[in-house]
Amino acid sequence: MKPLIGIIMRSSISPKGHKIKYLYDDIEYAIIKSGGIPLGIPNDNIMPYLDICQGFILEGGDTVDDENLQIIKLLHERNIPLLGICLGMQEMAIAFNAKEKSVSNHLNNDYHEVTIDKESLLYKIIGTTKILVNSRHKSAVDNPNLNISALSNDHVIEAIEDSKQKFFIGLEWHPENMYTYDLNSRKIFDYFIKMCND
Repeated sequence: MKPLIGIIMRSSISPKGHKIKYLYDDIEYAIIKSGGIPLGIPNDNIMPYLDICQGFILEGGDTVDDENLQIIKLLHERNIPLLGICLGMQEMAIAFNAKEKSVSNHLNNDYHEVTIDKESLLYKIIGTTKILVNSRHKSAVDNPNLNISALSNDHVIEAIEDSKQKFFIGLEWHPENMYTYDLNSRKIFDYFIKMCND
């Protein structure tokens, strides 16, 4: 049976001023193509979903949400697979005592190189130390109490993980936006879904 993947939705305001929650199509697409079933879930009532979802994704956004920090700790305590993307990765780091900082040169819709630690789970998944990723974030983190598994050439933390967990990885870039043409992005989602299915 395909695993059910909870996408923790972000809150926003519609053009007409209504409160809404949203999820990104590219994340939904990547989950489906890698063999999972996506389910958008609110972050203010996650408990009913812990027993029905086999894994969770924290998507990107603009503002750190304190509710998500509690969710991260809960998923970590229960060893439930979690993939954090962009702000989702930053929230994972902040939940483990990192500090957030601004970066000015990673928000340019271009690509940059990152170096992956050979001892990391991320390296096991991708199988190489150098990859190109998209440049789509304005914030970064310092000194998380997690393993740093990838760095950019200007020493921005690009990936974090806890390799003792089934799957607990945060990525500063957006692999979902590269899924259709980038093998490394597909490897990440494929492995995540595999771990959710075990």
